[in-house]
Amino acid sequence: MGDDTQSLSIMSALAVEVAFKRWILPSFEQKTGIRTDLVWDPTTVLMRRVREGERADVILAIDYAMDELERDGVIRRDTRIPVARAMVGLGVRHGAPKPDISTVEALKEVLVGARSIAYSLGGASGIYFQDLIKRLGIADAVNARAVTIPAGFTATKVVSGEAEFAVQQVSELMSVDGVDVVGRFPDEIQTFTDFSAAIFTDARHPEAAQSFLDLLGSDAAVAAYEKGGLASLVRAPTAA
Repeated sequence: MGDDTQSLSIMSALAVEVAFKRWILPSFEQKTGIRTDLVWDPTTVLMRRVREGERADVILAIDYAMDELERDGVIRRDTRIPVARAMVGLGVRHGAPKPDISTVEALKEVLVGARSIAYSLGGASGIYFQDLIKRLGIADAVNARAVTIPAGFTATKVVSGEAEFAVQQVSELMSVDGVDVVGRFPDEIQTFTDFSAAIFTDARHPEAAQSFLDLLGSDAAVAAYEKGGLASLVRAPTAA
């Protein structure tokens, strides 16, 4: 590859930020010598940018959005790979006690008894949470002391002391320094968000992009996803 391929442009959802920044991107750059240029945005923003004509070499986004890009021929179907699954959890200020939220009743008790809970009005986790507290019959009690934000990282409100707990995808809670993850919400009320990645049809550097996707599907990446608060969706290699 010539000199112009020494920078790989990537558009990515926020959920994988910890796994990418701490492990995957440094590993890729060290092994290939190719610099990565990242655009970080929620999937809804990424989709708006793509619809307005913006492109990169690689995109990683929520599956429903990737389905649309595939249908429209914006990404190459043959390159698309499953990456990771994000789950919603609870965050607390670093060093604070971590309550038990392992069962629905335990979580419900924590939410009702909290001094304040931060959640996002516009993010997928916040929309899910608003519906969840209604289904649990605790919406009035929680919202009476809620700290809401339009979008962004809810855990910043925990760090600032404005909220006792933050609700968001676990991987996003981990993106904020000074926050400890209490745990994931119980499986029976959990929401799962799956992410995949692919190469843009008109990628400038398809070979470098394929090298990056190869890394995203490797055993090393699986470990990075798990350490970064995600569940890996990388398929285990089949026996020969």
